Amino acid sequence: MRQLDPKLAEWLAGVNAQVAQLKAAGFEATPISARESLANLTRTFVEPGPEMAVCETLVCGGQYRVPVRIYSPRDIEPGPVIIYSHGGGHMAGSVTVYDPICRRIAESCQRPLVSLDYRLAPENPYPAGLQDLLSVVNNLGPTLEKKSIPHNNRWILMGDSGGGALCASASRLLQHQCHNIAAQVLIYPSLDYTMQTPSIDENGSGYLLEKEKIAWYFDNYFQGAENRRDASPLHGEFTGNLPKTLVITAEFCPLRDEGDQYLEKLQKAGITCESLHFDDMIHAFLNLESLVPEACETFYRNVGEFVRGIE
Repeated sequence: MRQLDPKLAEWLAGVNAQVAQLKAAGFEATPISARESLANLTRTFVEPGPEMAVCETLVCGGQYRVPVRIYSPRDIEPGPVIIYSHGGGHMAGSVTVYDPICRRIAESCQRPLVSLDYRLAPENPYPAGLQDLLSVVNNLGPTLEKKSIPHNNRWILMGDSGGGALCASASRLLQHQCHNIAAQVLIYPSLDYTMQTPSIDENGSGYLLEKEKIAWYFDNYFQGAENRRDASPLHGEFTGNLPKTLVITAEFCPLRDEGDQYLEKLQKAGITCESLHFDDMIHAFLNLESLVPEACETFYRNVGEFVRGIE
């Protein structure tokens, strides 16, 4: 029987009441309100992360110089560097908003982590953010060398929600090339831009991430005549060249089934993959850490173990 974490259930009751009042008053979301909402949520529930060396720079080589923030934990193990793409529906989030989360991941994994400040919709619609990630994948090495940050020219792509979509999309596009993606970690990822999986309806109301909000994100992201099915990682080609993958899902997340179906397709393609499922959590629970500390601790521990096993 499905049972939501009690603390989340109590908090969501208040959130849903506020949302109902805003809708009744005719409130309409804007890109600015979406960005402020995610920033305020994270600031409220996620304490500052551990101390470590941090620097900001630009990754050059593509059409756009991509701003990044690089985290170097105290104890670095040899292996691929993490490239992190934050969540926010392709419209919100930033390296600043995700600073405490990236610090925790870097420390748990004992690897340098490069957090992307990729371009956001609607100002920069599809495929701008994806192009930024691909540019970093192709040009990161020299940037790290200039900063004297150790690497083996292999990368682990990691991202949550819309950032997970970027990671899976990049892996899909690079699978027919001689690339250096060692693994990917997809955290409650958005993988189906057609919104056709059952959990979109099952969990699309009352659990923070609403179905209508997802559609709004996608309408701002895709502003041309793009085929959304063709752009969806879930509906792309799955070959044996895709990287080893860890997929994190949450029972009450509208994107849950996308992660499950993606794992099934990876398994059929012969890709080594792992699943970490939270049966009492909602989407974006990492941004609610003080409400659900045990779940977040489990997440960081398991992701750290997965990453430290990648050479």
